[in-house]
Amino acid sequence: MRAIVYDAVGATPVLTDVPEPDCPADGAVVAVRATGICRSDWHAWKGHDPVPLPNIPGHEFAGVVSSIGAQVTGFAVGDRVTVPFVNGCGRCEWCATGQAQVCPEQTQPGFTHPGSFAEQVAVRAADFNLVRLPDDVDFVTAASLGCRFATAYHALTAQGRLRAGEWLAVLGCGGVGLSAVMVGVALKAQVVVVDPSPAARQRAHELGAHVVLDDANGIVEATGGGAHVSVDALGSAATATASILGLRRRGRHVQVGLMLANNALAALPWGAVVARELEVIGSHGMPAVDYPGLLAMISAGRLAPGALVGRTVGLEQAGVELMAMDAPVPSAAGLVVAVL
Repeated sequence: MRAIVYDAVGATPVLTDVPEPDCPADGAVVAVRATGICRSDWHAWKGHDPVPLPNIPGHEFAGVVSSIGAQVTGFAVGDRVTVPFVNGCGRCEWCATGQAQVCPEQTQPGFTHPGSFAEQVAVRAADFNLVRLPDDVDFVTAASLGCRFATAYHALTAQGRLRAGEWLAVLGCGGVGLSAVMVGVALKAQVVVVDPSPAARQRAHELGAHVVLDDANGIVEATGGGAHVSVDALGSAATATASILGLRRRGRHVQVGLMLANNALAALPWGAVVARELEVIGSHGMPAVDYPGLLAMISAGRLAPGALVGRTVGLEQAGVELMAMDAPVPSAAGLVVAVL
């Protein structure tokens, strides 16, 4: 099969022929129809997140089941599916309680094993990790859910417990941040966004944000005392601190942006956390068991994640798009999805 492969950190990804993946006894092989090109793939390529080399990147994908293992009972060849970027083992206490996103034995296509920048990709524990797609959700839309949109949905619904009428602050309007804006609006929250980029603020406004700011110092005033829920969708000491300080008393800060390098041990304003009884909550992906609620909102027209797709390219361009993330680009440019 054809796949995009790089054999060293930062090496040019190339389109080449590789063996088709073996189908695990408890798994499936999915013929990829669309795969998102995500900054998480870029982080792995740059060596920020070590992966086995050579590596086939890609973890946001949708396609058709092309083969199934002997132990699989819930899916069949020909089923249209997508998969969370965190695949649970399906056996541990966390998976048993619907929390595969924190499974200690989790696997991730494109990180722990070959990913979806390829014509086919293997999925472990298929009965547990495959998500059947409604007929009215196309492959490009499904692939766009993968890391960014599903992560934002889980962050706001399961972790942030956002309710209608509450104020949501979103710091950083890249893929996850703009997804959070869309989800917040769909949940009937009032949304304020903070981003230094005029293009990003404009896109957030187009997606329904009620207030757009270029500085987080304006959050408290704009929300009449602070947000009920605030999301750091970027991942830095500065944005995490601003998110917490932008909360009203008993507010909930959700950390979605990865805290890397010098930010990994960043100090936070713990005095405010204690005195105001604030919650500091992590958020990581979304388990397969929670996808039906998200897909139902898409089918009902309440969410349109496809609106965040800026353009589509062929598989042969996926490596070029990955390398292009080295250069600063407008965060409102839209997601890029490779179509096979």
